[in-house]
Amino acid sequence: MKHDSFNESVEMYLKTVSELAAGDGLAPISALAQHLGISAVSATEMVHRLGEQGLVDHVPYKGVTLTLTGAQHAYRVIRRHRLWECFLSEHLGLGWQHVHDYACQLEHATADEVADAVAAFLGQPAVCPHGNPIPDRNGRLAEPDDEPLSEWRPGDRGSLSRVFPESFLLLDYLAMHNIRPGRTVIVTELAPFNGPMMVQIGGLPHALGHEIAAHIYGIRQNDQPI
Repeated sequence: MKHDSFNESVEMYLKTVSELAAGDGLAPISALAQHLGISAVSATEMVHRLGEQGLVDHVPYKGVTLTLTGAQHAYRVIRRHRLWECFLSEHLGLGWQHVHDYACQLEHATADEVADAVAAFLGQPAVCPHGNPIPDRNGRLAEPDDEPLSEWRPGDRGSLSRVFPESFLLLDYLAMHNIRPGRTVIVTELAPFNGPMMVQIGGLPHALGHEIAAHIYGIRQNDQPI
């Protein structure tokens, strides 16, 4: 039985704003529309409705951010999503790159009580298979202490921590190249004119475009041997 807190459309908007406005940023309406595959007009209309419900704050010409209430609802959706990713990966043996899309479908059909039961069954996992933290049942989300590889410089070294935001195309590409959280990483070169970032991940060389590097996070450990 589907939970009755919010409809799927509202949940998708809140979750997407949370992803695009990570940290203290704002999610541009154009980016929100592109991510959801809708027109900017439709996105703007929905943002206004969510604003009237006290779920988002809209700064004209800049973007959207979640209110405290909106963030709590978004984190409940994210909690269900990431718990299902853990279950699908660990107990059904589904591929690391596939569980994100399956969890996107299950997150809207899961009551919070079911999510709590799944969490208990899994032993209260702290992160999903892609390394992203799982909000607790009260809607609190720990902020990871990491940085996207796009902000690293030649000579930086450390370990990969997570992939964010997730998408099937990105996860499929990373799976094909065996790039995932826990792997060691060393930045060896930055090509000029916004060229690719040359890295060693798990001891193997890779060339990462700027957009891909911006979605792969890591923890720098420059003072420790790799």
